[in-house]
Amino acid sequence: MGRASTSAAVDQDDWQPSSVPQHVAIIMDGNGRWAQQHGLARLEGHRAGTENIRRILKAFAVRRVQYVTLYAFSTENWGRPENEVSGLIEILSQMVEVEVPQLHEQNVRLQHLGRREHLPPGLAEAIDRALELTANNSGVTLCVAFDYGGRAEIVDAMQQAMAGDVSPELATEELIRRHLYLPDVPDPDLVIRTGGERRLSNFLLWQAAYSELYFTDCLWPDFDDAEVERALDDYSGRQRRFGKLLSEA
Repeated sequence: MGRASTSAAVDQDDWQPSSVPQHVAIIMDGNGRWAQQHGLARLEGHRAGTENIRRILKAFAVRRVQYVTLYAFSTENWGRPENEVSGLIEILSQMVEVEVPQLHEQNVRLQHLGRREHLPPGLAEAIDRALELTANNSGVTLCVAFDYGGRAEIVDAMQQAMAGDVSPELATEELIRRHLYLPDVPDPDLVIRTGGERRLSNFLLWQAAYSELYFTDCLWPDFDDAEVERALDDYSGRQRRFGKLLSEA
């Protein structure tokens, strides 16, 4: 199901944007509509979207993005039809088996954010092996949000903090951050949503407080090198002030 890029390949030494985000997070939306447009079952759209991850990860690595977080499966997605949920679990399991060795060879470090208790034991164990295999890699860090919800993450962080008998005056933002799923990963500079919708859908609610947002009508399986370049070009023109005046930022 490979699709040719609509732009010429970008050489890493030639990429000189005015501003490169350290961390890009993506809401990969539009797989089902892509499948419908191509006369395919919804799961084939999810499969095409999964196959697109390798291409997009390479596109960001060439442009020196250090962290990429992908919203693969939300806590609310368990409410989808059972055959679609089981199909998504199967696709992820296949991805871990097939893609992780290749990602390891490319020096990619994998991270998982989300809850674990609902995952099939075999999948949870495969994820653990993938994290261990790639733990010492020094290339792009790929964070996969699976069974993830922004509100759930904040609740889990607060429960962990409160379990330590923290007094109210010590309940700071830094304390909560230390108990998030991946506290050492920097906040996303840029959040991209494909598929035409204009919302965060419970994704990285804490971390994306001051992220730049980029929405595109492009469906995720069609999001290619040219679309990456458009998103980063748009980001490079933003003025990030974090609530301050420009002269103070």
